[in-house]
Amino acid sequence: MESFLAEASSLAWGMPLLILLMGGGLFLMFYCRFVPFRHLGHSIEILSGKYVDPNAPGQISPFQAMSSALASTIGMGNISGVAVGIAMGGPGVLFWMWVSAFVGMATKFFTCTLSVMYRGRNERGEVEGGPMYMVTEGLGPKWKPLSILFAAAGLIGTLPLFQSNQLTQIVRDVVLVPSGLIGQETFLPNLFMGLGLAFPVSIIMFGGLKRIAGVATKLVPLMVVLYTGSVLYIIGVNISAVPSMFRLIFTDAFSADAVLGGAVMQIIIMGARRASFSNEAGIGTAAMMHGESQTTEPVREGLVAMLEPFIDTIIVCTMTGLAILVTGVWETNSGNGVSMTAQAFGEAMPTVGKYLLVVCVFIFAFTSLFSYCYYGSKCFTYLFGFKYRRLYDYFYIATIIIGAVVTITSIINLIDTAFALMAIPTMTCAIFLSPKVMAAARDYFGRMKAERA
Repeated sequence: MESFLAEASSLAWGMPLLILLMGGGLFLMFYCRFVPFRHLGHSIEILSGKYVDPNAPGQISPFQAMSSALASTIGMGNISGVAVGIAMGGPGVLFWMWVSAFVGMATKFFTCTLSVMYRGRNERGEVEGGPMYMVTEGLGPKWKPLSILFAAAGLIGTLPLFQSNQLTQIVRDVVLVPSGLIGQETFLPNLFMGLGLAFPVSIIMFGGLKRIAGVATKLVPLMVVLYTGSVLYIIGVNISAVPSMFRLIFTDAFSADAVLGGAVMQIIIMGARRASFSNEAGIGTAAMMHGESQTTEPVREGLVAMLEPFIDTIIVCTMTGLAILVTGVWETNSGNGVSMTAQAFGEAMPTVGKYLLVVCVFIFAFTSLFSYCYYGSKCFTYLFGFKYRRLYDYFYIATIIIGAVVTITSIINLIDTAFALMAIPTMTCAIFLSPKVMAAARDYFGRMKAERA
């Protein structure tokens, strides 16, 4: 099974997908004339609540939509996903993650604008958004196979396997094994930790979207501040090494040895994979959450969403990567994800570092778990309706337990394959409907300019 998943992941993340995801994103960036970078100030104004309309259709505010989306994007991809990328592709992976993030800002502007512009209705008549509805409402019913592809892949891509696996790993490696509470046996301790994690997630999950958004709104700012403060301290105590690490990132991204060996393309693909797993630009999950935002201005929602790749990858992933590089753990660690980041924390803060990371990992994984559940349930109800909705919830809870006991390699390959398949409908829709987005953007900014005149 591991070899099959590795082959499937490698096949899915081939040159065609890279052209669609990165090339398509570059096209959107130039096509919109760098709107994401020219209107950052206005994006922050929207996020502050200045334009909230409580009577607008939708279930949650733009800030809640962004917090809920960030609850899944700022997660284990930022802590262990970066470590996996550096271990498998070297420091140069960070450079290509940055490129993917800048491109992803334009991609998210288009996809999340479309998620509001082309909202559909579920079988209950409720307004819903996401790539499934963008395709059928925007491109037409004949494109429905793409909607089905997205929803089917989304059922797998939004499973909590990675989060559960990495949380149990760090608790075992940092707390339980060093204290002598358990030995090297992993199955039973991991199984019990998976069961313990499943219980609180199920309580929040069964509360629905508003409870998820409410918890995310409270936890996301806390987790960003706590993790950011810790990583900045690590970078600060190793500040003399930072310039040389930046040089290493740039040189490794285009290293002569890699070029001669034909490995530069592999580094680019690894950077794109890890960035996509981290910020989800072009994948379509965030579009499902932003499609629920209370707004009548699709462009406004796109302007909020485009901040996510910047916060997630340019800021948070860069800090994680620098912490791993400046402490030197990337050269000696086996690279099994979160353990590498834990070693970096332990090097810089010998007494409390690893335990502080355990707290951060718990919050990151926890918020990702219930946000991903919402995404997966939307995919499930789109495919099968609401009659069997609870079956998905039970399946989701079960996969939290499964994720705690299976190998990290299998999980990464499975999720990467699903994300690749989800990107096909999302990016196809964004490219084909991009003229509609630009027409809406010209109208929106024209009205905004007239109001301020």
